[in-house]
Amino acid sequence: MPSPEQLERLREDIVFTGNLGGRDLALHSTWGLFSPREIDAGTRLLLDEIGVHADDDCLDLGCGYGPLGLALAVRAPQGQTLMVDKDFVAVDYAQGNAARNGLTNARAQLSNGFDQVDPQRRFDLIASNVPAKVGKELMTILLHDARRHLRPHGRLYLVTINGLRQYIKRNLTEVFGNYAKLKQGAHYTVAMAHKGAAAGNRPQTDAGQRP
Repeated sequence: MPSPEQLERLREDIVFTGNLGGRDLALHSTWGLFSPREIDAGTRLLLDEIGVHADDDCLDLGCGYGPLGLALAVRAPQGQTLMVDKDFVAVDYAQGNAARNGLTNARAQLSNGFDQVDPQRRFDLIASNVPAKVGKELMTILLHDARRHLRPHGRLYLVTINGLRQYIKRNLTEVFGNYAKLKQGAHYTVAMAHKGAAAGNRPQTDAGQRP
């Protein structure tokens, strides 16, 4: 049985430094959040493949303590990044991490998917590290809502476990009419779909940059 001192240490924030968007950021997390002690491999793979313009308005869907959204905010300093999660603890930590790293163009908001996102708000880029046990009903809702919240030429990037690769391909093709597999690693696959004309028409301002 842990001692009172050990219990208190467990309650303390987990603190580490993560390189995101080319910057070392001070990150705080806690037990119960996804991958609380390090940036997970799926997020790393997604950030290696994602294309971000300096003025993109971005959404991190299911942000946890914010590593994906914070990287987007670093790489799109002229845009605004919104991070959403249905877990109020995750939102508190994501907001705190944005503040402690001086990322004034990023904020976190409590939302179950898109249900608390301004219905008139539009994004250039939406990204998500999709949970392994996402259900088909929720996935249907999220993909249709993501398409509605994207501007013309907007891009949706997803990273999933490899076992969901074909499932994601079918769903993105059905909802967006297109699908691209950007990278398949040992355990995770990064996929992208765009709304309307091809997303590659605008030159990337951070070409070659890796988080």
